Amino acid sequence: MALDVGSLWILIAAAMVLLMTPALALFYGGMTRSTGVVNMMLMSFLAAAITGVVWVLWGYSVSAGEPAIAGIIGNPISDFAMGKTQPEQLLAAGFAGTFAMISVAIISGAIADRARFAPWLAFVPVWVTVVYAPVAFWVWGGGILSAEGVLGKIFGEAIDFAGGTVVHTNAGIAALVLALRLGQRYNFHDRPQPHNTPLVMLGAALLWFGWFGFNAGAATTVEEAGLIWINTFVAPGAAVLGWIVVEHLRGSRPSSLGVASGVVAGLVAITPSCANIAPWAAILLGVLAGVGSAWAVNLKWKFGYDDSLDVVGVHLVSGIIGTVFLGFFALPGEAGTGGLFYGGGWNQLVSQLVALLVVIVYSAAMTWVIASVIDRISPWRVPTDVEVAGIDASEHNESGYLLNGTPVDSHNR
Repeated sequence: MALDVGSLWILIAAAMVLLMTPALALFYGGMTRSTGVVNMMLMSFLAAAITGVVWVLWGYSVSAGEPAIAGIIGNPISDFAMGKTQPEQLLAAGFAGTFAMISVAIISGAIADRARFAPWLAFVPVWVTVVYAPVAFWVWGGGILSAEGVLGKIFGEAIDFAGGTVVHTNAGIAALVLALRLGQRYNFHDRPQPHNTPLVMLGAALLWFGWFGFNAGAATTVEEAGLIWINTFVAPGAAVLGWIVVEHLRGSRPSSLGVASGVVAGLVAITPSCANIAPWAAILLGVLAGVGSAWAVNLKWKFGYDDSLDVVGVHLVSGIIGTVFLGFFALPGEAGTGGLFYGGGWNQLVSQLVALLVVIVYSAAMTWVIASVIDRISPWRVPTDVEVAGIDASEHNESGYLLNGTPVDSHNR
């Protein structure tokens, strides 16, 4: 069978999404202390490595296998090791696997500088299996939140084109749970700053590039792909403007970290709605996400939860904003439904809120259980003296930076 244009595009899009996990490693690596950059980047790389194996063995089956089990999970042995998976399904399965990779990698940013590596390696396969894959099945695989599912039939089907709920809200609430479970860094109240802003900016740029594959990879028509591309193009820019306005109102100057974080916030927000809102609405959504996330990242100082790299403020908050936004601004579909401002009534908004509530409660509860069990077997936290010295040396016997053969220590940075 010849390779058609649609399949070729999925191949390219999957490679773009795969690039996003190393890009996230750069983004997160630049935000940590210089003595934790190796650890932070390896958490993303190992998330990708482990998830890839899990996805091929059973993860894809849990997210899409037939026959489904009570609308909760796919048949976990239907495509075990993909030995019986139809050739035409392999491409879609691989594309879906790249989403699972970056979802679990996102969580790592909330526990930077203080988490031992071994518990993280245990957490990744369990979380992907028990949390990510079932949630993906609920929304995209015909599970309880889909049109055919029990909640979908009662409240209507939620829209989540590329993962605002499945990826960002899911990972964001899991990140909050892990941050609470591990507690604050020793220097939390000193408000440690990124040690390498060029790495942060490079990571954000690569994420923005990869996100066009993330959002447009599932496009089925030229018209849909065009709408997705424009929305993914404009929402991050609008979010950056919203973010720097908040920085200005706080009496601060525009910052590279704020711009990079604004880009990601806009990308997160447009993810669920990229194929279902007009470009002008994408601009509005971007501004709301930039303002909302810029405000939310400071909540950790008020409430005392140490979300090290602002996973909660950016991914959870903008994921929620983008998902709820559809309840108001979703364009009318083939069945004539749409958001509240397009004559669709309250139905779509209710669907979006129900999906958010279900995913948040499930992900939070299961993440807490998983993290607690792992902590009993292998404690998450490194000793305080190790944390002060930096975890790269203790966990990996490496340093991100050497000066005349001596590791460079940025102290509280």
